[in-house]
Amino acid sequence: MAMPLRQSIKVATYLAEQKLRRRDKFPLIVELEPLFACNLACEGCGKIQHPAGVLKQRMPVAQAVGAVLESGAPMVSIAGGEPLMHPQIDEIVRQLVGRRKYVFLCTNAMLLRKKMDRFTPSPYFAFAVHIDGLRERHDESVAKEGVFDEAVAAIQEAKRRGFRVTTNSTFFNTDTPQTVVEVLNYLNDDLKVDEMMISPAYAYEKAPDQEHFLGVEQTRELFRKAFAGGNRRRWRLNHSPLFLDFLEGRVDFPCTAWAIPNYSLFGWQRPCYLMSDGYVPTYRELIEETDWDRYGRGKDPRCANCMAHCGYEPTAVLATTASLKESLRALRDTVSGNRE
Repeated sequence: MAMPLRQSIKVATYLAEQKLRRRDKFPLIVELEPLFACNLACEGCGKIQHPAGVLKQRMPVAQAVGAVLESGAPMVSIAGGEPLMHPQIDEIVRQLVGRRKYVFLCTNAMLLRKKMDRFTPSPYFAFAVHIDGLRERHDESVAKEGVFDEAVAAIQEAKRRGFRVTTNSTFFNTDTPQTVVEVLNYLNDDLKVDEMMISPAYAYEKAPDQEHFLGVEQTRELFRKAFAGGNRRRWRLNHSPLFLDFLEGRVDFPCTAWAIPNYSLFGWQRPCYLMSDGYVPTYRELIEETDWDRYGRGKDPRCANCMAHCGYEPTAVLATTASLKESLRALRDTVSGNRE
């Protein structure tokens, strides 16, 4: 992955260990959801559609940390819901960082400036702020005015305090190559965030808006045009080169959802955090008792238009490590910051 060198080395070492142990399936990063509640009602998200009783629940610290340790993953993405609404989110982060897990706290940033004092800058920790477009477009996507300005202010303050800040931008069929370029230029050049993650929107079954999700060919055309003119090389994108090739349609991959498993209040989710085919209490049961061959484009109709990172970034990473040429290409990007 295009990530800081120290993190790249740890992930590469971890992958080599899995190969030596002849493990076919293992996690790269755990999607941890310690709550489902949120302070926004985004049109493309189905998480807050859970019953009120579920939305009031908060995962205990020991359970959250224990799930990550059980999996053995080197990285953790803490999402939800809005994780800053969890009263002990700082303790969850502290314990995971203390165990040298790379932690990304995904947030809409509405509470970030208020709660920033509870966190400590660390090379193992980053705030991952969700930004779907410039002011008007972002506020429309989250159904509330003023969110973009607050997120920008929070990013600036976090950067001032020495935190690593990344962003996550989701794009819909209402986006154009120009809107993609505009927001990524702003994040890269004006806000100067450390890294940016991008993703075509997935059609959550319970999302209020079911009309604006991208199809496969739409996704490829959108990113092919947005990446043109040297943009892909210039932007600090937090993705492997092969995954960016995948978004453009230069290569295609099978889904490896098992590499980014989801753990929530209900347990380990089958097969990924985008689909709910049941839950199991242990990571071992998730890996050993899930029929992974059932999922992916061409197999399950729900996967037909999915090009999300949770299924395909791991495939790209594994393909990178299996090729000397691609490994050198990824290493060059990590060292130089190029995105070719």
